[in-house]
Amino acid sequence: MRSDDVLLLDMLLAARRIVKFTDGMSEAEFKNDEKTQSAVLREITVLGEAARLISSETESSHTEISWRQIAGMRNRLIHEYFNVRLDAVWEVIVSDIPALMKRLEAIAPPPEPPTS
Repeated sequence: MRSDDVLLLDMLLAARRIVKFTDGMSEAEFKNDEKTQSAVLREITVLGEAARLISSETESSHTEISWRQIAGMRNRLIHEYFNVRLDAVWEVIVSDIPALMKRLEAIAPPPEPPTS
């Protein structure tokens, strides 16, 4: 079982990748770029799966994070993949991910530097 620290770091890294993948993009560009859509949707599922696995202790001590909503979006993307609304995904990218990243940066451990 993964520790909460590892799960928090997974979430932070996924959020950072979403920002990186969509940096400088407009909503129209996102909607026309299947590779970016696929990459972002995968990272959102990582966020949701990690949020789903966070312990109840961490969840209750960090109520500033919408754990259940994050896990719920993952569930919708996985189980209703045929009905993904890209406008809703874009709204998450621009409105929710930056704020989530700041919250995660405050509680996640720093990533380990790469080894050579």
